[in-house]
Amino acid sequence: MEMLDAVVALLNAVYWQPWAAIMSTDPWTANLVMAILLMLKLIFGGWVLAKGGRSPLWALVLLINGADILAMWLYAYIRWPFVDRAPARPAAESTVAADAGTD
Repeated sequence: MEMLDAVVALLNAVYWQPWAAIMSTDPWTANLVMAILLMLKLIFGGWVLAKGGRSPLWALVLLINGADILAMWLYAYIRWPFVDRAPARPAAESTVAADAGTD
């Protein structure tokens, strides 16, 4: 039981206290901070999706509570075209092969 209390205290310190500080400010400031955080979430989510060969518009799923965690978890286990493609040959090998073919 003492271990659980320590874990709850740690989670409260890490997660709840910063949010409590943000929400204790005036509503305009709290809404501005939340809008900036949501914007960053969408920008970075869209960037990761584009790097993975998917449409960045799928980042809109990150706005739905609960679905964002499920979407990130599912996306971690799908095929990534960038990872699955064959590695590119070094430039030196390709120029040597091209020169050898012209003789």
